[in-house]
Amino acid sequence: MVRLISFLVGLGFIGALLFALGVTVYGAVTEPVPESATEALHREPKPLALASDGFSGMVDPRQAQRGFQVYKEVCSNCHSLSLVAFRDLKKLGYSDAEVKKIAADWGSKQPVQDPKTGDRSERPNTPADHFPKVYYPGQGVPPDLSLITKAREGGAAYIYSLLTGYEDQTPELIAKHPDAKTPDGLYYNPYFANLNLSMPPPLAQDGQVTYADGTPSTVKQNAKDVAAFLVWTAEPEMGERHALGYVVVGFLIIATVLAYGAYQTIWRNVKH
Repeated sequence: MVRLISFLVGLGFIGALLFALGVTVYGAVTEPVPESATEALHREPKPLALASDGFSGMVDPRQAQRGFQVYKEVCSNCHSLSLVAFRDLKKLGYSDAEVKKIAADWGSKQPVQDPKTGDRSERPNTPADHFPKVYYPGQGVPPDLSLITKAREGGAAYIYSLLTGYEDQTPELIAKHPDAKTPDGLYYNPYFANLNLSMPPPLAQDGQVTYADGTPSTVKQNAKDVAAFLVWTAEPEMGERHALGYVVVGFLIIATVLAYGAYQTIWRNVKH
């Protein structure tokens, strides 16, 4: 009797679960959850081709230098590169003298603290220093860009899309998605996670940056170049790593051939 009661209780419990599952599935099919504004309007990053793409990709030094110029003139007032040292710029083709001048002329200096008095002061940057951090006390700290292409899905394509993706909301869009209306003080960008961000368009017009190498300066070119530069900041050793990879693969191929040859020589007439 006890077994029968236990069986019936278990059967009832399973039936209740199946009933609840059926009701849930029926409700999801007949009354689907309405699509949110973020789901409807958010866009995936635009396609972007860079020299650093792929297994054998290498950062284009000239493009990365242009991207550094964009970062310096447009982005550096708000965003840090605290994991990159000034002397790392030599990997992009800058000379020692150029790196020294870039460090000395940088807009913000290195904070220092007197170990005896605790007083804080500043000193000029040197090539060995990392780029100074940007602080806005009481207003929050904008994201550090050192690893931004590693930290955001889409990498360089996300950066490019975000910088070129600012739009004005149309009346039709607001009528269809009233909750997507951009609040005052924010800016609409469908490539940003929640559609609205506090950063105004940093690249507002063509010609905002005058390239030293004479490359035509457009918003799209500026965005592409700074995205390439930020790929480099996230992995300054990419070129060396890929070059070493070729050496290692070549070594493994040669070692495999030699090992096979040795095997054939030593065990040729041995049955096994």
